[in-house]
Amino acid sequence: MEVIAALARNCSLAVLFGCIILLPSAADEPADIATGTRLADLLRSARSVLSNYQSLINDPAIGDKHLDGERFTAEAITHYAKVTGHELMSDDLSERDRRLVQAQIEAMREVVDQQQQDINRPGIGFKGFVPAVFARLMNEKFAEKVGNEAIVRVTAPEVLVRNRKSLPDAWETRVIEQVFTDPQRPKGDAYTETTDVNGRAAFRMLFPEYYTESCLSCHGMPKGEIDVTGYPKEGGKAGDLGGAISIVLFE
Repeated sequence: MEVIAALARNCSLAVLFGCIILLPSAADEPADIATGTRLADLLRSARSVLSNYQSLINDPAIGDKHLDGERFTAEAITHYAKVTGHELMSDDLSERDRRLVQAQIEAMREVVDQQQQDINRPGIGFKGFVPAVFARLMNEKFAEKVGNEAIVRVTAPEVLVRNRKSLPDAWETRVIEQVFTDPQRPKGDAYTETTDVNGRAAFRMLFPEYYTESCLSCHGMPKGEIDVTGYPKEGGKAGDLGGAISIVLFE
């Protein structure tokens, strides 16, 4: 199956993805693949928009940044269309897909609106509202809205996880350690599998993400040096596996 390949800059992790490998258990799930890819792409677009606004957000000389949830979501949707080549809310979306996409849009809007006091606080430089934090908050709100239908989260190899809420589960750990490290496997391919999650049948996808040069100010060298967020740098290099977007679609 041909799938969308897009490349977008993100401060926290690279937005690199390619053809999806279909396992035998997932070969008859094209609708789920399209849904999971759409959710991952929209999350990536939202992070990229936030990454592009880091200089503005962290400018202590500017008070009101005029970056509210409405403006942010509009730019994220535009970014999605640009990098994927198709509109987010197309006419062929199923009722489920519309519901999940709308939940993502509402989640990102609410997160940005709730951060307005910090975003617009004058006299303060680094605000700590980085793409990784934004993604976690957005995914938590998404789960509050549709957690009985789908889960979206960002995780990483356990040694790279900075927030324990983002630790990989057993399935994610297996894919990261055994599948994504296979040198024969094309870099960037997502992994799909039908399995159980919390006792329920579910279709799962894991999209690998790689450090770009823009990530290395926090995640690069020298290893152990404290970065602007207060964490020790991991010593990573551009192209290293830095994390993964995990999608769960309950059957």
